[in-house]
Amino acid sequence: AGSTELISEGASIEKPSLLFEKIEDTDVEKQVQKLLKTKEDNKKAAQINTKPMISYDDFAKLDLKVGTITEAEKVEKADKLLKLTVDLGSEQRTVVSGIAKSYNAEDVIGQQVTLLTNLEPRKIRGIESQGMILMSENSDGKLSFIAPDKKIAEGSEIA
Repeated sequence: AGSTELISEGASIEKPSLLFEKIEDTDVEKQVQKLLKTKEDNKKAAQINTKPMISYDDFAKLDLKVGTITEAEKVEKADKLLKLTVDLGSEQRTVVSGIAKSYNAEDVIGQQVTLLTNLEPRKIRGIESQGMILMSENSDGKLSFIAPDKKIAEGSEIA
């Protein structure tokens, strides 16, 4: 460290090289977009479990049955609503469901569904809805029926 002869006379020095590459603005923007997407994905994942826990007794109060859609029509002046008739074996129920952006009325006839039957009836666009069809929604907002993987009798209870 105290020597004055660090480089001997006549020694050749190699061509210097860069220690760091220049970071281009496009690379920075790609990384920012990647971070924003990760942030959005994390936000969506956090929303999955936003509802409070319920007891088994509360869950047992739900009356879930398998039904088959026998009739379907678009509700007038409503972009998302279909009026469905669901056969539960011992009875027919009218259900208004917000699935019209994912399904056409003619395509759901014959579809088996899971129906929450003990939900209080509610008037939607002047139509009394007598239950709720269970659906799942993917990250793109596309709905899918929660239904048995094979045909079973209408009115079968889901335990």
